[in-house]
Amino acid sequence: MAVHMPLARLLLVHRLLRTSTSGQRRLRSSDVLRECRRAARTLSTFPVRRSESQGDGRDPSPLGGLGRLLPRDALFPEVSQPRDPEEDASVAASDAHGEDAHVATREEGDRPPEASASAALPGESSLAFGELLVAEHHKKRRVEFRKMFELRAGARLQSNWGAVAHDDVAGRPAGCFLKSTRGVRFLVRRASLEDYVLYMKRGPAITYPKDASEMLMMMDVTEGDRVLESGSGSGAMSLFLSRAVGSKGSVLSVEVREDHHRRAVLNYKRWRQSWILRRGEEWPDNVQFHIHDLSAASALLANQGFHAAALDLIHPQLVLPTVVPHLYPGAVCAVYLANITQVIDLLEGLRCLRLPLLCERIMEVQVRDWVVAAALQKDGSHCVRKAPVLDRREEASDGAFLVKLRKYAQ
Repeated sequence: MAVHMPLARLLLVHRLLRTSTSGQRRLRSSDVLRECRRAARTLSTFPVRRSESQGDGRDPSPLGGLGRLLPRDALFPEVSQPRDPEEDASVAASDAHGEDAHVATREEGDRPPEASASAALPGESSLAFGELLVAEHHKKRRVEFRKMFELRAGARLQSNWGAVAHDDVAGRPAGCFLKSTRGVRFLVRRASLEDYVLYMKRGPAITYPKDASEMLMMMDVTEGDRVLESGSGSGAMSLFLSRAVGSKGSVLSVEVREDHHRRAVLNYKRWRQSWILRRGEEWPDNVQFHIHDLSAASALLANQGFHAAALDLIHPQLVLPTVVPHLYPGAVCAVYLANITQVIDLLEGLRCLRLPLLCERIMEVQVRDWVVAAALQKDGSHCVRKAPVLDRREEASDGAFLVKLRKYAQ
């Protein structure tokens, strides 16, 4: 190999290498190597020839010649120990791959947070036709609109704030916001059991969720229990009891009126159909509905024992002689009464009947809503106090009384 280079150009290359030494800490080794090769290709104007018969193993590149002409202490490791062409190709490929990975990482970092949050979690399912959903419109911390509906193909959700097509809702994740035809944002989510019992079709008045939850605590209902219910009504308490006892338990619901019985059965089946679409598994079919007068239902209750009883009747004291013999000792009978006059009649009936029951508690469940607002506006000025308009739900104004009766062993 022969390299012909004037002295002036040789000094220029030497100065370039010394200048590059001061920036070695800032440049990677691969960057320095590329800069040196570019300078060598620019400065070398004479062809480089290599004899095939030499076989001395010397580097035919311009850097190899520069390495032999310059002092050893002024050379970088890349110049003093050049790599093979195959190694250079692999280094170039790895550099290109690293740059591509860096660009890909930067692009991923530039993505909006919605892109990463849209990934489905394990067990998450999209909204499907047939599910029971709730649409809400919030304005100034108030719920201006709330409606429960069943998602159907081709249907539309109508409101004073515009319409939303059901087809636009299907396939989206639960808890998403959709704009109506008037540009108003609606929150669409799955209906909870509380939502369902409040907005389902009714016959008689329901046992409200605040009272139903307290009755479940009174009776201490757990999975696997057998519970007697008298007064199916619209099926609200039947659904809460069904969830509490689970697939291992059972609920016997007795209703004297046929129209109330029919409504309770329809509401119970509708919830079970929506549940299987939501979770992919069936809601426990653990409620048995019967049309019967409980005061004369000794044959229906024969050879059955119950861990608890829930009564929602106008005159519950009339059925207690039939119910108490089928309760286990220590079991609780929770009674739902609409007014204090019924409570007085119940206590008078207990005194006259001399049943093995202790009246442990008489209570009324109150719900109080709060509105918490900022004291300052965005510009720092004080807000003018206004009387807040509370979103008073229907159950908040209900004032039923709950009576806890416990059976003792004689």
